[in-house]
Amino acid sequence: MSIRAFWNSLKEGVQGIIRHPLVTVASISTILLMLLLMSVFFIFSANARYLMKKVGQQPPIEVYMKLGCTQEQMDMLVEYLQGNPQQIKGYQGLSPEQNYERFRKDLGDSASILDDFDYNTYLPYTVTVQLTDPAYADEVVMRLQAIPGIEKVMQESHVMKFLTSATKTVNVATVVSFIVLFVISLFIISNMVRISVYSRATEIAIMKFVGATNGYIRLPYVVEGALVGMVSAFCAWGITHAAYSAIYERAMRNVDPSSIYSILTMKSLSISVLVLCLASGVIIGSIGSGIAVRKYVKV
Repeated sequence: MSIRAFWNSLKEGVQGIIRHPLVTVASISTILLMLLLMSVFFIFSANARYLMKKVGQQPPIEVYMKLGCTQEQMDMLVEYLQGNPQQIKGYQGLSPEQNYERFRKDLGDSASILDDFDYNTYLPYTVTVQLTDPAYADEVVMRLQAIPGIEKVMQESHVMKFLTSATKTVNVATVVSFIVLFVISLFIISNMVRISVYSRATEIAIMKFVGATNGYIRLPYVVEGALVGMVSAFCAWGITHAAYSAIYERAMRNVDPSSIYSILTMKSLSISVLVLCLASGVIIGSIGSGIAVRKYVKV
């Protein structure tokens, strides 16, 4: 196809949008609705993964050193924790004295029973470990248990397994939902565009008889569908951005952004939602239009 023919096809695609305003509005509305559903589910799944990741990063592993452990053994533990940033998000060590003060605080008015307690003799050094992902829990525990000087490693195994399983479930559900919505959108938009194509069936037949290729005939409709999908994408992104920003402002008004209960901001989601809408809208519109016109180029 020559450059001139290509630009003519693009021009025809733009004119097609103006030529059939009702079909264009119906197509935009259809794709817009599907993109809104995709955006809502994407934001929900992104927040679900974000919250589960934050819960998994809370100190799920507690390390108890042996009484009388050496400084060398403590250094080995610290070396391992600092040398694995991919798995270890952070850690906090407590000395016997700090553990003693914590116990006194927990006892409140009854703390006096610990007045003569020799914490250096009976309390160990402890370390709480935060993970970057709960899926690393079993591996980290196994490596910690192999370090000399460690008496016991405790973890909330049931919580870790649940978080890992829940994360996988959310990811699978997201992919399946996107596929289902994509197929439904493709089917609906192809039927909407078929109305426009049907009105030009005679024109397409004449073009075919005078030697126009299938690609030349189909390209204007693909361009038309892509442009419709692009317009729908920007509309869906704008509506999603405004709605989620309003919801976030109201829901997070009294919540600290660093709190475990905080959710993702629209600023952190904006680019991802825009890319999702644009990619899905253009693909749905162009492929749906291409499918709709395929029947009429087989003359």
